Amino acid sequence: MKVAALVGGVGGAKLAYGLSKILSPDQLTLIGNVGDDLDLYGLHISPDLDTVMYTLADRANPVTGWGLDGDTWAMFDMLRCYGEDPWFRLGDRDLATHLLRTQWLAQGMTLTAVTERLTLGLGMRHPLRPVTDDRLATMVETEEYGPLGFQEYFVRHQWKPTVRRVWFEGAERARPTPEVATALREARILIVCPSNPVLSIAPILAVPGVRELIENRKGTCVAVSPFIGGQAVKGPAAKLMGEMGLDISVHGLIRTYDGLLDGLIIDYTDRDQLQAGESIRVRVTQTLMQTADDKIRLARECLEWVGSW
Repeated sequence: MKVAALVGGVGGAKLAYGLSKILSPDQLTLIGNVGDDLDLYGLHISPDLDTVMYTLADRANPVTGWGLDGDTWAMFDMLRCYGEDPWFRLGDRDLATHLLRTQWLAQGMTLTAVTERLTLGLGMRHPLRPVTDDRLATMVETEEYGPLGFQEYFVRHQWKPTVRRVWFEGAERARPTPEVATALREARILIVCPSNPVLSIAPILAVPGVRELIENRKGTCVAVSPFIGGQAVKGPAAKLMGEMGLDISVHGLIRTYDGLLDGLIIDYTDRDQLQAGESIRVRVTQTLMQTADDKIRLARECLEWVGSW
């Protein structure tokens, strides 16, 4: 059985971890968001890819969900000595990832090849594929500062600005990688992980050809809601969607994914939003993932639920 998962950020990485403990590397392909990539201090940084990579390699900071566990900040502190305002935190060991990624890209390697080399170095066995090797940038139009790159909005301004619009610069020229296209064609189950629908999943879907591959899929597509009790577990998803006039209910999430889903898994705290005659199948369970067992349990429930159809 082939499974593909669209994943971005901490929440998505948690479910990806659970799936990786159940499925073999031949069965599971993780398709990662690159819309939040940025160039800083001459380095190419891929935060969502790194979060997934560190999580599946059992190296992620367990408190923040991002960065490396036990990392130090000497380089970060040294930047301050030079009068810099280092708003994007790069740990000392994390820095090695970005140095090598930048060097290998400059040598002509694709982001796909670079990511594979990094994951193998960390002992991560399951394939993590950037949705595209082309440049793609999530841009946020804010009321207070005008247009901002995603990391400026998310990290520098701590997602406080009011969002009016989100778009994906370079999407019209981007193409899914051959590895991603193959994974989507072959998947019998496609799982949309509980990532931010607008900032993590939408950039993946914005790459021309990806949505069409999902629409023409052979298998079943299910999503796990990133909301619990009508709020995001972590990050700006609920705030941002509300500011953009998007409905953060179960029905709003179904509409956000615009006919791509066969099923949706929601937390039991949101079960009162269900109505008779839902357009897709809905499963109610506990979706909060605090422990490794939680991640594996939810992943297993996803697979078994779809397998029972």
